[in-house]
Amino acid sequence: MTAITTLQCPAKLNLFLHITGRRADGYHSLQTLFQIIDLCDSLSLSPVDDSSITLECSDAALTGPDNLVLRAALALRAATGSSQGASMRLDKRIPMGAGLGGGSSDAASALLGLNQMWGCKLDIDTLAQIGLKLGADVPLFVRGSSAWAEGIGEILTPVDLPSKTYLVICPDCHVSTQDIFSHQQLTRNTTAIKMAAFLAGHTRNDCENVVRSLYPPVDEALLWLNQFAQARMTGTGASIFAAFDSAQQAQQVLDQLPEGMNGFVARGLSSSTELGPIS
Repeated sequence: MTAITTLQCPAKLNLFLHITGRRADGYHSLQTLFQIIDLCDSLSLSPVDDSSITLECSDAALTGPDNLVLRAALALRAATGSSQGASMRLDKRIPMGAGLGGGSSDAASALLGLNQMWGCKLDIDTLAQIGLKLGADVPLFVRGSSAWAEGIGEILTPVDLPSKTYLVICPDCHVSTQDIFSHQQLTRNTTAIKMAAFLAGHTRNDCENVVRSLYPPVDEALLWLNQFAQARMTGTGASIFAAFDSAQQAQQVLDQLPEGMNGFVARGLSSSTELGPIS
C-alpha cells in the first residue's frame, strides 16, 4: 500500500504592514507582523515509481503549471538533483487572492514534505532560500512560526503573540498585489518601528487607503467590521480582520454578517506545530 503523507497548510494575517522604502530592484522594503492562523489547506503526497510529478486539486482551475505546489516540487528537484517523482493532492480552503498566503503556504508544505519523502535532507534555512524564489511569504511558512518580518518579508524573527481569535471577512474581489505596489498614491516612506510601537498600537496597513479607493467591497467590509472592533486589512487585501478575546465573541459578530459578505473565525497560532501531527 502506497504511503500517503498529508500536511496542513495554514493561512496568515498581517497584523500591520508598513512600507519603509523602495529598493533598486523594484521590490519594496517593509515591516510586518505575520500571525499564523488555523484555517488550512491540506496537501497530500504519495511516492511514485517514476519521475513524474502530478497535482490534483479540489479546484481544477488551479492545476496548471503556474501552481506554486508544482513549482516548489520542481525547484526542490532542481536544487538537489533528485530524480524522484510524486503524486500530490491539494484541497483548498483558504480563499485565493485574499491576502491570506494560501499559495505560499501550499508551496512551503510541498518543500517540507517532499524534502522528507525524497530523503533530500536539506535544512530549514536552505528550504527557506528555495522558497523565497517562489514568493516572499514562502519562507514564513517553511519556518512555521508567527514572526516579525523585514526586508521584503523574508527576514524573520519568531514571536510569541497573545492568544487571540480573529474574525476574517473575505470581500468578493481579487486584489492585484502588483497593481497596489505600483500605484502612484501608495505610501512608501513610513519610518521603521520597533515591537514596542506595535504593542502600543502605533501601526497601520499602508496599502489600505489605496485598496479601499479601488475596491469598494473592501471599504464596505472595513466600515461594517469597525462597528464591533478595530478592523484592518491583511497584506494587500482583499481580506480584513479584527481580533477578539474569545471564539464566542468573534462568532457572535460573524452571525451578524450582512447578506453577501463571507467570513470565518480562526485561532491565532504561535507555531504551525499547534495544528497537531502530520498524518
